[in-house]
Amino acid sequence: MFFSLSVYVQQRYFLLERGILTYAKTGTDLKKGRLRGRIDVGLSVMAMKKKSMCIDLDTEDSIYHLKAKTRDLFEQWVTQLRHHRTFRQNEITMEPPELLLQSDPTANRRRSFLSKLPLALLKNSWCQNSQDIEKCCKDLSECESALLELNLLLKNMEVLHRTFSAPAINLLQTEGSKKEKRGHKKWRSKNYSKENKNTQQQNPDASSSRLHVSHPNLIYSEPVSPDSCLDSPDSPTDASRMQEEFCRLAGTVHSTLRSAYTSLCTERDRVRNTLDCISEKEVLVGSRPLRQQVSSESRGSIPESLSEFFDAKEYLLSGSSSENEASDDDSYVSDVSDSTSVEFCRNENGVAKEILSNGSNCAVMRRDRLPSTRMNESVNLWSILRSNIGKDLSKVAMPVQLNEPLNTLQRLCEEVEYCHLLDTAANTHDPHMRMVYIAAFAVSAYACSFTRAGGKPFNPILGETYECLRQDKGFRFIAEQVSHHPPVSACHCESKNYTFWQDVRWKNKFWGKSMEIVPMGVTHLELPGFGDRYEWSKVTSCIHNILSGQRWIEHYGEMSIKHSTTTGDVSHCKVTFLKSRSGALNANEVEGMVTDSNGRVIHSLFGKWNEALYLGKPPSATCIWRANPMPEDHEQYYGFTQFAIELNELEEGLKALLPLTDTRFRPDQRLLEEGDIAGAEEQKERIEVLQRERRRVLQENNMTHSPRFFKRAEDDSWVSNGTYWDLRKDPGFSKLEIPVLW
Repeated sequence: MFFSLSVYVQQRYFLLERGILTYAKTGTDLKKGRLRGRIDVGLSVMAMKKKSMCIDLDTEDSIYHLKAKTRDLFEQWVTQLRHHRTFRQNEITMEPPELLLQSDPTANRRRSFLSKLPLALLKNSWCQNSQDIEKCCKDLSECESALLELNLLLKNMEVLHRTFSAPAINLLQTEGSKKEKRGHKKWRSKNYSKENKNTQQQNPDASSSRLHVSHPNLIYSEPVSPDSCLDSPDSPTDASRMQEEFCRLAGTVHSTLRSAYTSLCTERDRVRNTLDCISEKEVLVGSRPLRQQVSSESRGSIPESLSEFFDAKEYLLSGSSSENEASDDDSYVSDVSDSTSVEFCRNENGVAKEILSNGSNCAVMRRDRLPSTRMNESVNLWSILRSNIGKDLSKVAMPVQLNEPLNTLQRLCEEVEYCHLLDTAANTHDPHMRMVYIAAFAVSAYACSFTRAGGKPFNPILGETYECLRQDKGFRFIAEQVSHHPPVSACHCESKNYTFWQDVRWKNKFWGKSMEIVPMGVTHLELPGFGDRYEWSKVTSCIHNILSGQRWIEHYGEMSIKHSTTTGDVSHCKVTFLKSRSGALNANEVEGMVTDSNGRVIHSLFGKWNEALYLGKPPSATCIWRANPMPEDHEQYYGFTQFAIELNELEEGLKALLPLTDTRFRPDQRLLEEGDIAGAEEQKERIEVLQRERRRVLQENNMTHSPRFFKRAEDDSWVSNGTYWDLRKDPGFSKLEIPVLW
């Protein structure tokens, strides 16, 4: 039961009722309905700042900052806002579809809210508001009973038909004269009827004893004999009565079925309207269970109907330093995660953008598209590639038009876009289910490549670095180009739940119509909470139609995920990326299985690397991971995902914190992103000349390049030396001697 609450805050009176927060200048104005504003709490992003006792409500159009006078009042408002918000969101999910078709701003926001709901929650609200389908079930049940009666009536009418036909046939066969034939018809004449009328009066139950018809519970009697039919003057009347009853029941069935059909059509329209509101991100993985998101203090207040699946946009924000350590000063506390520091605001066009609080006082707004669309300029690839068929293309200089404005180091960072799978694995006690989530994470790394066959990333310069600090996702990532020949890129990603690292080099081979990309190196993952370590290698990739036609990419081969642990059971997994057959019937499909230490299959996996991965077997399989929806007009922006769009953005507050070797300072890549192809080509050539010059100096002095942030491990892999984040904050990269890369 939700109750109203009004309070005087900063010269305004507020009333919270059924998920709607209204306010006025005075209490009298509030009672008389002279309102200054109205806020739908269910459609608002809510953030609470505990120390300053502030509550922020982002309604898309405006941001309201509320401040309570006392701690008790703040806690009371927070509790009630949560209750009313949950109530209002549940109410929105049960609104009739026609309300979503309106064009007013509130309807638009409701559609946006519903598009973020997972299918399971919409199904839940459907079950609470499905009168049409219940009526349809009742109608069909009545039809079943009526059809049974119709069937019995039809059989009894057939018995009567055979009975009336038999005497005429017998008379025709035994008596040949026309007079006798006419005499046969005499039973239907007036005289015949009068004679038999007396008989009926003497024995009124004669005919009914031979044929019993009871409705609605019809009962068969023994079939009547042909001879006795002549003594049954009312049999035609019984037949007529049955025909009337049959027609009446048939009409009832027709009208009931028509009603059921109307109900099904209504339900079909509801399905269509709901599916129109559901984006591609709605299923299971795109929205983690709320019971995993909310803190323990708020779990008890959430109804069971909403706690199973819900992508809540409520944040008690947690301010933290660049080291992801919570600050005691005026800090935010998050319902989603103690380290979460993300909220959403709207730009002038109404497009959602992400605000990242990266430890400083200023909040950074993440962009939702690149500065420029892709510039299409024709390149004669054949003239470049014809002399390199079967060779490694990593040493072949390519024109900048073939590139996308991202770097290989940034592409490595894209592989951790779905890091929530690792967080889920780190909180899963069953080792075999942990392996399921690890396998889903390994497959998800390929999802971003589906729309990216048209361009290649920039090759990193030796010593080039890239960092990505995402407190909203709970990780910090660094990468460095540790070798030039052969080209090797190393990366390290860590969070409180996992540590992920890899070093990768690629061999690119051109085969005339396609280019094959063979990765070399091992990917490593540790879950310290369980003492688990996982290792796997990437599969082969191939880009088709290099010279002409629509380019497309496929991945094929077997990925074996090895598991070792200090405690518990060992689990293994094999995921097969299927090579497309003719007709592309199995395009992008993957199959996998998780086995125990004895080789016994525990779990089966299937899906598509660009769409989703499922656990189990159809039709009862469960979706473990689903790719995020693509941004609008992504084809015009290099096929980038939203996560990829954000990777090369250089926020103003970040410039002073990054080393000058960071990819975001690279001029040729920045110019391509801005649409200046000529400038990008010029800068690319200049940077390559500088790299050749540095290499020549090293060779002349008999020196080798030493990576600054990575080192060789005992197994010959590249691992982080653990200095980057310490150097970043003290004394800072600006005080270090860093080579000029561009």
